[in-house]
Amino acid sequence: MFIGEYHHTIDEKNRIIIPAKFRGELGKEFIVTRGIENCLFVYSLENWAKITTKLNALPFTKKDARTFNRFFMSGATNVELDKQGRVNVTAPLIDYANIVKDCVIIGTGDRLEIWAQEAWNDFFNSTKDSMSDIAENLFSESVDL
Repeated sequence: MFIGEYHHTIDEKNRIIIPAKFRGELGKEFIVTRGIENCLFVYSLENWAKITTKLNALPFTKKDARTFNRFFMSGATNVELDKQGRVNVTAPLIDYANIVKDCVIIGTGDRLEIWAQEAWNDFFNSTKDSMSDIAENLFSESVDL
């Protein structure tokens, strides 16, 4: 399970260090793709296979299914860790996430997310005060957190 928040920078060659804590579970090769809310999603090959199985089961006759598949799959890239624990992220993905230099890598259970530092700060600050309302809406009274 991926958990935690790590602050890094992207270098001039679009390389980002993947925190050592995550490397074992991700493996040497994994997938980076466009995420939702202008961040990048990072999946192990195992979790990517689960996601693509679900996406392939969506009816291609539904416009939303086709649109989401195009958006999500066209951005997907297979990356490999170098000896320093870095991955090279494609320019279109860097542009999509608006990553200029500072970034935040967060664990969200089955995947990592890579955010531009400013975008993460904006998201976090805009949602932190509503967490109790969000929790109340998502979880029944029988779930203890």
